[in-house]
Amino acid sequence: MTIPTATSRRRRVVVIGAGFGGLSAAKGLAGSAFDVTVVDRHNYHLFQPLLYQVATAGLSPADIASPIRAIFRRQENAKVVLAKVSGVDTVRSEVIAEGRRIAYDDLVIATGAEHAYFGHDWASYAPGLKTIDDATYLRRRILLAFERAEAETDPAERRRLLNFVVVGGGPTGVEMAGAIAELAKRALASDFRSIDPRCAQIILVEAAPRLLLPFDPSLSESARLSLVELGVEVRLGAGVTDCDCSSVSIGDERIETRTIMWAAGVKASPAAEWLGGESDRAGRVKVEPDLSVPGHSNIFVIGDVAHVVGPDGKPLPGVAPVAKQQGRYVADLLRARAQGHSMPPFGYRDFGSLATIGRKRAVAQLGSMKLSGFVAWLLWSVAHVYFLIGFRNRLAVAMNWLWNYLTFQRGTRLITGIAGSRMEDLPQRTVAPVPAVAGTASELSRERRV
Repeated sequence: MTIPTATSRRRRVVVIGAGFGGLSAAKGLAGSAFDVTVVDRHNYHLFQPLLYQVATAGLSPADIASPIRAIFRRQENAKVVLAKVSGVDTVRSEVIAEGRRIAYDDLVIATGAEHAYFGHDWASYAPGLKTIDDATYLRRRILLAFERAEAETDPAERRRLLNFVVVGGGPTGVEMAGAIAELAKRALASDFRSIDPRCAQIILVEAAPRLLLPFDPSLSESARLSLVELGVEVRLGAGVTDCDCSSVSIGDERIETRTIMWAAGVKASPAAEWLGGESDRAGRVKVEPDLSVPGHSNIFVIGDVAHVVGPDGKPLPGVAPVAKQQGRYVADLLRARAQGHSMPPFGYRDFGSLATIGRKRAVAQLGSMKLSGFVAWLLWSVAHVYFLIGFRNRLAVAMNWLWNYLTFQRGTRLITGIAGSRMEDLPQRTVAPVPAVAGTASELSRERRV
């Protein structure tokens, strides 16, 4: 069945993905002579930069997500389709979504990225952080580890439960490690009787020689020192060689743990397979300077799934500002084409990078300006609240942060999805160690900027 997206001669624009890039493209066409259809497998837009705070009980999922239909409520030329896209028929100009076909004149693909484990089957043991489901699952695992440790009589198993390993030293890994340390040493410190949560060991593993590679080395060192002050053990130049439900292997060393979090890399969604186009080794589609697919001037690929080379000859990072600027560029380009005009190639304007390490700790690089500590944390906080969609979300996040800051408490320490204290362990497996590959030193790394 084909879903018509227009009843007139207006051009039909289909946007796949309601992330930062897709949303920017669709909203950029508001009030234009286009009929816009936004297709997403979720009914909400997610503010991913704050997802780690849901995973560490700092925020509720509803604080960082907004219903897509509510976002486009007042945009009369836009409609929303909830469906999972499985392919694109470039011959018939149709998007294939759960057996339906959605016709388009112009197509914008902004489907984002997914976790990359560098060819290893580690997803079950080391979950990543991309969706609300990922965040609530990790929150459950983290909180359950403390609950189980409280009732555990075997000292070795109790130690294993109180060990937390984060793999990957980019912004997500640094922020996760710092947030878990603050949760254990502040928010949970007085809640248990048989254990002292402050004895929890948080280990951050990074294959590169320093944390936060896109930042200036001085800021990387500042971030490392801040983590150490929080009680995080930072392992640099250490690649993961194996992991299972009860341990992580770094070379010949085996770290006993029940909770592993993956923040070491991503790969693009399968858009290149849908289009049959050329891609890089991370699966990103190589596009023209105007972000269109070679041979298909009416198909655009943006965000994490696009391979766009910057002025320095390197691919642009998979971060929110890049996706938002690309989405806006495509919307402006479509408007210009409709009027018979042309536009110069896409150019990314880098406003800087931010990463937080915890309460009152952050690093910021704004061009040649480098900040760290409390001032950087204030800047990080204001920037993230500003870019949230919806007044309610901004107010909720601001109030939550103020509460956390004043009381050292976290109000969303809920274990959901199960009853009791059963850990969702998986069978042990025996696999010979392989050469170290995990870490954020490759171009597969996921970095985040604001």
